Amino acid sequence: MRNASATVEQPEEGDRRFRDLLGEAAWHRLPAAVRRRFGKRLSGGASVVYQGLVITMRMNFAGNILAQLARLVGGPLPYDRSSLNQPAVVSVTEDIAGEGQFWTRQYGRASGFPQVIHSSKRFEGPTGIEEYIGAGIGMALRVNALADGLSFESDHYFLQAGRWRLRLPAWLRPGALTITHRDLGKDRFLFTLSLKSRVFGELVRQDALFHDMET
Repeated sequence: MRNASATVEQPEEGDRRFRDLLGEAAWHRLPAAVRRRFGKRLSGGASVVYQGLVITMRMNFAGNILAQLARLVGGPLPYDRSSLNQPAVVSVTEDIAGEGQFWTRQYGRASGFPQVIHSSKRFEGPTGIEEYIGAGIGMALRVNALADGLSFESDHYFLQAGRWRLRLPAWLRPGALTITHRDLGKDRFLFTLSLKSRVFGELVRQDALFHDMET
C-alpha cells in the first residue's frame, strides 16, 4: 500500500517531542522504525498518510452504548462492527499554530460512508501530552516505551472552555483507554485501541494493521 501525500520532513529524529517525553535511554531502546515514525516533524502543515486494514473490531453491550452516545460529541470511538476487514487510513498533520498534531482516522464500513475520527494531540499539560476530541473534551496521556513500540495510556479526562478546566472525577470517566503502536518489521505496525471498565470489562477493542508510507 502506498502513501498518496507529499511531505516535507526534517531529518530522522529531528522532532524531539516524543523523545523528550520518554527520555533518552527509553527512546534509543525503541526499534529504529518507531523512532523514525515518531521522531519526524512535518513542516508547513504537511500530512503523512498510513493505509491499512482493520483486523479486530469488537464491543460488548456497554461498549456499544457508550460508542453510540459518544457520536453526540464527534464519535471519538469506533462504533461499527462492520469495519472488520475494511480499509483503514490514518493521516497525521502538523498543527502549525498550536505546535501539536492533528490526527484523522478513517474506517471503512460494510455500507455507507466511512467513519472518520478527528482528534488533536498537544504537547502540554501535567503529563506532557493531551488529546482533544472536540466539544471541550480532552484526555491527558502517559507515554511508555515498549520493547517493540509505544503505549499511550489515559491518565485522566477533563472538560475545557477557554481558560476554565475541570478534571473529571473517577466515577464520570468512560474507562481506561490504552493505545499501542507495535512495530512488526517489514514497514508494518499494529495499532490497537482498548477501552476497559472496572465494572463492564473491555468495552471496545480495535486492531488495525498498517504499512509505512512510501519513502
